[in-house]
Amino acid sequence: MKYLIDFMALMVLYVFVFYGKWKNRGRDVLFVNTLMYVYLSFVLYFTLMPVITSLPFILDHPYVAMNLVPFIDVSAKRGDFIRQIVLNVIMTLPFGFLFPLTQNKSHQFGRTVFYVFLMSLGIEILQPLINGVRSSDITDIITNVTGGMIGYAFYVIFKPVTIRFLDHLRH
Repeated sequence: MKYLIDFMALMVLYVFVFYGKWKNRGRDVLFVNTLMYVYLSFVLYFTLMPVITSLPFILDHPYVAMNLVPFIDVSAKRGDFIRQIVLNVIMTLPFGFLFPLTQNKSHQFGRTVFYVFLMSLGIEILQPLINGVRSSDITDIITNVTGGMIGYAFYVIFKPVTIRFLDHLRH
């Protein structure tokens, strides 16, 4: 039920704020931006949700500062560090691919890396605030940015096919 409230809020936001704007700019813009919105909603689901029902309790637990030692779990062989690294890279691959498609500018690599960094930093700062069980780690930021960079490489490789597909949607 907690997650349903967050998803309902995201649905209302999409329908009443974004859908009309994106639809008026064309089917291609609507498709890409909706895909990005759905992707970001799933990122929120896996990293921060439930958010709305957690808000009244954010001060009920201590805020644990971010671990600033990169890859400490790897060097200490703690937990399922390989799985965590792989999942963090995979989580941001779509961002690296989709973000440039939502932009109207060229030379998107720097912007893509910057925004995937901001998204990851925001998640890492908010995780222990929203939920006292979750922790924050610099390794996650590094691996998220790496995933965004790999996703951008896929964007560059598949750009001709992607642009052709979006042109087809436009007409």
